[in-house]
This record gives sequence, C-alpha cells and structure tokens, in this order.
Amino acid sequence: MNPKVVTIGLGYIGLPTSALIAKNGIPVLGVDISQKVVDTINAGKIHIVEPELDTAVAEAVKKGYLKATTTAMEADTYLIVVPTPFKGRNEPDISFVEAATRGILPLLKEGDLYIIESTSPIGTTETMMALIYSERPELEGRIHIAYCPERVLPGNVMHELVHNDRVIGGVDEKSTDKALAFYGQFVKGELHATNARTAEMCKLVENSSRDVQIAFANELSLICDKANINVWELIALANKHPRVNILQPGCGVGGHCIAVDPYFIVADYPLESQIIGKAREINNYKSFWCAEKVKNAKLEYQIKHGKAPSVAVMGLAFKPNIDDLRESPAKYIAQKILQDSNNEQHYIVEPNIDDHNVFKLTDYKVAAEKADIIVFLVAHDEFKALEIGSNKVVLDFCGINNY
Repeated sequence: MNPKVVTIGLGYIGLPTSALIAKNGIPVLGVDISQKVVDTINAGKIHIVEPELDTAVAEAVKKGYLKATTTAMEADTYLIVVPTPFKGRNEPDISFVEAATRGILPLLKEGDLYIIESTSPIGTTETMMALIYSERPELEGRIHIAYCPERVLPGNVMHELVHNDRVIGGVDEKSTDKALAFYGQFVKGELHATNARTAEMCKLVENSSRDVQIAFANELSLICDKANINVWELIALANKHPRVNILQPGCGVGGHCIAVDPYFIVADYPLESQIIGKAREINNYKSFWCAEKVKNAKLEYQIKHGKAPSVAVMGLAFKPNIDDLRESPAKYIAQKILQDSNNEQHYIVEPNIDDHNVFKLTDYKVAAEKADIIVFLVAHDEFKALEIGSNKVVLDFCGINNY
C-alpha cells in the first residue's frame, strides 16, 4: 500500500476520520500504538461504538483503501489525532502530540502537509513547527503545517464529519490553502480559513461556552433547591422570554470535550479566565452535591424506617442514550455512593452497555422495582417510561420527570 494520508491515532475521532477519507478513494494508513486495535481494524472490524462506522471501516478495508499498523509510512499528508491528557493540576499534556510528531519526522519531505486535529493548548501548532524545523532544518518553509479541530457529536460522528463546518488555521497562508484543499475532498460543510492560534482557541472556546451555560443552569438548580422552587418549571417559564435560552441542569458535565477543554484555557490564562474557571468549579461541585443529597436521603430513610435502604443508580453515561462513560459525572456519583455504602443493596444501571469492569450492572426495570431510593442521573429514554411506585423515594438530578 502506498498511502496518501497517514493518520496517527485511531480512537473516537481518528478512526472515523480515516474511514471517511478512505471512503472517498484516498488510500489511508492508520497508525495506533495498540496492536489489538490494529488487528481489529485490519480484520474489517471496529473497537469503538459509533453508528455507521462499522460499515465504513469494513468497506474501506475490503477495497484496500484503509490499513492499520503500529508504524507510520511515507505519505503526502499526516494527521495527528492523539489524546491530550492532563498532568498535575489540570495542566494539558502535549507529550502524545510531540511523540506522534517525532514518529513521522524522518518521513517528512518537501510539499507535505502536517495537520494537528488533537485538542491542544494555544501555540501547540507553532511549538510542533519549531520542533520539526529544529530536527529537519532543510524543511523550513518547504512543508505545510496547520491546525483543524474536530467538532463532532458522539453517536453522529460519521454524518457530522462530512456536514459540519470546519475551522482551518495554517502557520502561514500557503499552509492554510493546502489544508483547505485537503479537507475539501471529503467535507461538505463550509471551510473557514484562519490562522493556527485562532483555530486552536476556537475549539477551546466552543466547549468552554457550553460549559459556562451549563454552569448557569446547575447553579440555578442549587439555588432553587434551597428556595424550594422547581428548577425545571422555572427554566421552562424563563425560556418563554424571546431572548432567553437557559439550558437544562444535570448532575455535572462529562464527556471528552466540554468537561476538559476549558482547562486548556484556564491553565495558560488563569488570571483572565475567571468565568471559565468558575464554571468548571460549579459543574464539578454539582456532582459532589448530588452524591451528598443521596447520602442524606439514605440517612433519612434509615431513621424513618429503621432499616438501610436499597438504592438504584440510574445511568452512568455522560449524556442520554449513548454508551460513552468518559469523564462522566454520573460514574463519579455512582462511585461516591458505593464508597459511602454501609452494606446497603445497590443496583447500578446503564442500559447502553452490557457490562462494566467496576460496576455490576442491573436491568433498569428490576432496579426500579426493587430499590427503595431511585436516583436518576442520566435521562435515558428507557427511564422515561418507568412507572415508579408512590412508596419510592425519587431523586431526580436530570429532569427525567419533566420530559
């Protein structure tokens, strides 16, 4: 295989992106450090759950346009789609991006296009450019370097990769133009040209904006609880105003983007990012607050009935109707509830996964029937049709009774 594109990282974004490019008749070599992932893909199968991805990968592998390996090969375009985790106190760690870049350094040649898609601190693209030129000075000004963040929703990735607008920022105008031409081969959404730093910031700002809006709703829920006001009714009434659109509160904020990306700004600009930083605190606190409310409900039940209650924890995913548990506040709350356990019976429910390596899962109907206290953390569709007996104590942190 002579790949035109090499994708470094075959996770939730890297694999769908590789499959989409290959679907358009462009030979793609996907690189991942996991041999298991590589073997799975080369067998035409997938290791993550995403609608339509299995068909796209199977077809691309069968036709010879997609192959996976643990070692990169020479190509014309290199996409860096690796994780950017945290180190220390929520400080972004770009070591994976650097390692991926070093891995392709010997392969780069004049005219190549190097793109970072990984969520990154502002200035990362320029930092990687400096690394490339320090190791390969003969390439300075002779390759194209750009940043283009993904902005897709788990569960709808294959559609959104094609139809969502993309922000593309090069380190210079030629790099931007080259990247625009590349994405134009398979993206039908509008392509917006800018510079690398603005593109990096755009990704962080999009998710930070959502986090701040959710924090406002979560803060309202805390206030309404003290004021004895139904927060769901309040928000519904406030949203009747033509210029008000308050989001729905929940048990925190999860996922691989909204709960993470604001820290990339806060870490580099702590004095300036007051609202962004405070929103993160509020949304993290909401999860702790929910766990405390469950603890208090268990104590009240025990005092009233003279016995320990059984508790159903309804939902582990970070949002309704998906199987993704990354950064999930519901998962954190479930762990806190179990840690605070005094030999009560607990039923952990997540209808979108079959098993979990930490939690023993129970069918949602069985849990709702057997538990004395039912804790709704995620508004999965299955939960909305449940008939809950009047003798049950219900703690609704996701507005399940308001749908």
